[in-house]
This record gives sequence, C-alpha cells and structure tokens, in this order.
Amino acid sequence: MLDGSRATGRLQRAEGRAHVAFAAAPGGARLTGLHQSGCAKAMLPRSPGRVPEAVFLNTSGGLTAGDRLTFSLDLAAGARAVGTTQTAERAYASLEGPAADVRTDLSLASGASLDWLPQETILFERAAMARRTRAELAPGARLLMVETLVLGRAAMGEVLRNVRLLDRREVVRGGVPLWIDPVEIGAEALARAGDPALFGGDRAFSTVALIADGAEDGLGPARDALAGVTRDGHGVRAVASAWNGRLVARLAAPDAFPLRRALRSLFATLRGGAPMPRVWQD
Repeated sequence: MLDGSRATGRLQRAEGRAHVAFAAAPGGARLTGLHQSGCAKAMLPRSPGRVPEAVFLNTSGGLTAGDRLTFSLDLAAGARAVGTTQTAERAYASLEGPAADVRTDLSLASGASLDWLPQETILFERAAMARRTRAELAPGARLLMVETLVLGRAAMGEVLRNVRLLDRREVVRGGVPLWIDPVEIGAEALARAGDPALFGGDRAFSTVALIADGAEDGLGPARDALAGVTRDGHGVRAVASAWNGRLVARLAAPDAFPLRRALRSLFATLRGGAPMPRVWQD
C-alpha cells in the first residue's frame, strides 16, 4: 500500500553533451569526431552532393530547471559544414529552481566555413534559461549564425509575464572579441512589451550575424532581401548594418512563421542560394 507521502529528494535533471568534428574533403567535409551522451544527440543526415549537415537535438523534450546541455562543432582548416537543430527548443516553467544551462562551442580553423542555423527557442511562462554560444575563429574562417527567440505560443493565446533569460553570443579570433551580443529578458521587460525600444508588441525575434573577411560587401544585397520581406504584409520588421568584416541583421515579427519566411529570404542571399537544412522544411 502507498502511504501517499511525497518524495523530497532532488528531482531528476536532464544532462547531455554532443560533439561533432569535420575535416576538409572535396565538396565540403568528412567526419572525424563524434560524441554523444545523455539527452544530447547529433545526427548526420545523408546529403549527397551537398555540404554536410550536423543536426543536434535534445531528446528530453524541452528544458526545465537545472538541465545542462553542451553542444560543440569543430571544423578543421578548409572544412565546410552546416550546423542546426532538429526542431524548435522549448524552455518550460522552472523559475523555482536554477536556470537551465545551454552551452554551444564552435571552433573554425583557418579557411573553414560554418553556417550555424539552429531553429527557434520558444520561451514558456516562468521559463528560466542561461545560454551561451561562443565561436572561436582562425584567420580566414567564415561564420554565419542565427539565434531566434519566440515569446510564448501565439496559437494558444499565451502572453508571457515572467521569465528569466540570459542569452549571450561571443565570436572571437585569436582571443580578440569580434562580436559580443548579450540579451537579458525578465518580468520588467515583459511588462513593457509594447515599448518600441523593447519588443514593440512582437513576439518573435532573430539576430543574424555573418563574420567573415569582406562580410560588409553583402550589406546592400542583405538590405534588399529584407526590404522585400518587410513589404509583404506579414508585419516583419528588419534592419541590417555592417562594418570591418561583420554583417548583423535583426528581425522581429508578430509570430514565428512570418519570421522563418523572412530568414529564408535573407539566408538565400547570404548563402548564395544554398539549400536550407532539411529539418527547416515547413
């Protein structure tokens, strides 16, 4: 017979680490390293004639208090690859405990090229997450990266009032910072969600950065692509700037779907028409 008493021990938390390494090969790269443990996994879909893809996923089904995930992707000199995630990540209610911790480390040797294109992260009410993405670039390396946040589920009518998010992106070369982009969202910011200086009433946001020699040359085409998506009547807002080998674009939309369409248009320009990862198919 059960006595109905509640367990008082520490709740089980999800932990995992996934690592992929590529070396240069004709047409892209070949696999040289693979590790996966816990709930972090890496898939390598067959892509004949295409630059290889590494697809990372969290098999725990979402992030809650105390979860710890680490993903890493290393490219040797001259290697080309695409990294992404299998689906949107979800950060669930967990304000009562420590924030879920997610770390992504990208390493690009000389002449390597990586498109880091994870799918969006959806924040649920009372979510708590600390995430850091760090990229180490050698001279001549090229990195295109995106990060997308969605504040709640529009289809459910969800309005976020209290979350705790610390999100930081760092790109360095030879120990010298090239681009640092921190984001912090809490209850105070959510209370002013309609403020044009904050969310402007939108709930889906993307930051896209191209860090490469001559990246600023792509500013004109990038702005042309963004101008097209901001005129299509779906409420997307977008701006772009470039300087000294860096091109950064920021996009916002009322929901994730129009934002994904806008990202596809921008990526078609920045990636020279290369196909999107298969997991991005709608």
